Amino acid sequence: MATELRCSDSMPCHNQQVSSASTPNPEPQQPGDLISDLAGGNSDSKPKPTLLTGHAHCSVPAEPDPQACGGASLNSESNGGGGNYDTPASDSLLGDCELSRQIGAQLKLLPMNDQIRELQTIIRDKTASRGDFMFSADRLIRLVVEEGLNQLPYKECMVTTPTGYKYEGVKFEKGNCGVSIMRSGEAMEQGLRDCCRSIRIGKILIQSDEETQRAKVYYAKFPPDIYRRKVLLMYPILSTGNTVIEAVKVLIEHGVQPSVIILLSLFSTPHGAKSIIQEFPEITILTTEVHPVAPTHFGQKYFGTD
Repeated sequence: MATELRCSDSMPCHNQQVSSASTPNPEPQQPGDLISDLAGGNSDSKPKPTLLTGHAHCSVPAEPDPQACGGASLNSESNGGGGNYDTPASDSLLGDCELSRQIGAQLKLLPMNDQIRELQTIIRDKTASRGDFMFSADRLIRLVVEEGLNQLPYKECMVTTPTGYKYEGVKFEKGNCGVSIMRSGEAMEQGLRDCCRSIRIGKILIQSDEETQRAKVYYAKFPPDIYRRKVLLMYPILSTGNTVIEAVKVLIEHGVQPSVIILLSLFSTPHGAKSIIQEFPEITILTTEVHPVAPTHFGQKYFGTD
């Protein structure tokens, strides 16, 4: 079951930057940097090196970069990445606590464990082979899809076992469909079909206009009765959120209510998730990680065009 972002006002957020009370840190530390532990105040003792590592859900640098999102290109999100392996795409690098206050229950995270963490690591590793990358991506997609199905409504039912006993169980209600945002969203289609063999899947192609650099819908094909269905919207990387916002607008034009849309994503930036929820407060976002750096190379490496 996906977990909602919550935090207690009396407890510090797990991803807040740790600073020394006696020695100010003039420069922001990045994951992997070594810092000296001088909290003891003993100048004669050797400083103890400490390795700053990333966090499972969200990592916040000491000094937010106000220009981090200003130069982000929509095209890097709409075509699955512009070649950069990791691109900051947040004008406000929020921690889990602040993110939960601003977004709330609409943003759901898969419970973090070492298996998910390893898959995320392989996907982000620029030295990973394409075979390892695709294998890890498909596994992570399957986990997200399975949890996405958990968000759909079901009803109780009674079945008869081979031994003649009655068993009280549940079955999903009919009227669901998937919609992939091309191109990178197509990578998630097989994972959905592996779980729902007969599910109908629509497609949306959104790219940035060459003249205006604004999001433009080039293609949209849905089941004719999509307005009566619950929609699993598939897009693996949420960077700026602009592509998803345009896709949801297209779905609304076809009669779909935001409250029945579940966005399945692998990675999201705080800015991307916040932008989508601010535009459509009733939509549900399901992802494995909220991090200011998004692996925007995903689509290119998955389809072998990097």
